[in-house]
Amino acid sequence: MGARVYMDWNATAPLRQEAREAMAAAMDVVGNPSSVHAEGRAAKALVERARAQVAAALGADGADVVFTSGATEAAALALAGRGLMGAPVEHDAVRAWIDAVLAVDRAGQVTVPDPGRSVLQLANSETGVVQAALPEGLALSDLSQAFGKLPVAFNWLGCEAALVAAHKLGGPKGVGALVLRRGLDVDAQIRGGGQEQGRRAGTENVIGIAGFGAAAEAAARELADGVWDEVAEIRNILEKALDAAGGMTILIGNSGPRLPNTLCFAAPGWKAETQVMAMDLAGFAISAGSACSSGKVRASPVLRAMGYDEAVAASAVRVSLGPGVTRTDVERFADVWTRAARRQAARMMREDGAAAR
Repeated sequence: MGARVYMDWNATAPLRQEAREAMAAAMDVVGNPSSVHAEGRAAKALVERARAQVAAALGADGADVVFTSGATEAAALALAGRGLMGAPVEHDAVRAWIDAVLAVDRAGQVTVPDPGRSVLQLANSETGVVQAALPEGLALSDLSQAFGKLPVAFNWLGCEAALVAAHKLGGPKGVGALVLRRGLDVDAQIRGGGQEQGRRAGTENVIGIAGFGAAAEAAARELADGVWDEVAEIRNILEKALDAAGGMTILIGNSGPRLPNTLCFAAPGWKAETQVMAMDLAGFAISAGSACSSGKVRASPVLRAMGYDEAVAASAVRVSLGPGVTRTDVERFADVWTRAARRQAARMMREDGAAAR
């Protein structure tokens, strides 16, 4: 078996060196950002620098960036008590707060009849499907998966608010942000000292926030340099290899725009969690659906919403790549997965034959 290959970047991206260095430097800054003395002002300066870095990378200059513990908390802050609508393809963190009634077609595109009362993700973490367009006046968009992988400008999207997470683009886990159109307010869910413009109390996670800012800045440079176009080429090589594997795979979400790194496919009859374990033993880290739903033995609600039956939805896995994953890596994965799929198909045929007798 060769070296392990990490192919689960949509769950979390490896920590960038720029973020690591920014966090290490922030550890030496003693003060509380709310203190008015020199040490406090130094800590506050790190937070505000990161706020500007995230805003610039996201094309959100002039918007309010509210730091949170992650996109899940940002979703709660933005959505609690509002009764907004969304689609079943939204992440669990968003779906927990909405009425998931919006229609989804086979390609993963969502119909939004009332944008002002609706939320809509830009890119889906499981399938990689990117919405062809976000309707003007959308109440909120989850940009967590798109940020850093696609050219995104919050100020041009026309939505009122957005969610982002640091660890999806090479920042630390446990920090994210709610981005609000300037002048828009939300009711604080965590109350206390009035930090983050009174929207989210609690001493700021200065170290994590500094890492988030550095990662966002680095991600923007990487995107401009065309790195994710190269990742898309590697993804396409893997897709062609799996598609040529004797008709054992159903490719999902590939009929329209997708994230450049994501490939979702199914082998009906071979449970997704079994595939993940088999590939893990072979040295490849992949996933079955959203990482936040891991451990739950259930068919993907995203695929069910797209019209796939239980057999497909229960057997779908996701490969999500990043810079550094090579052509050799994906060709080796395709070979290992295809041989395992053939063994599984033969086993199923034997079992069906035994049952028939």
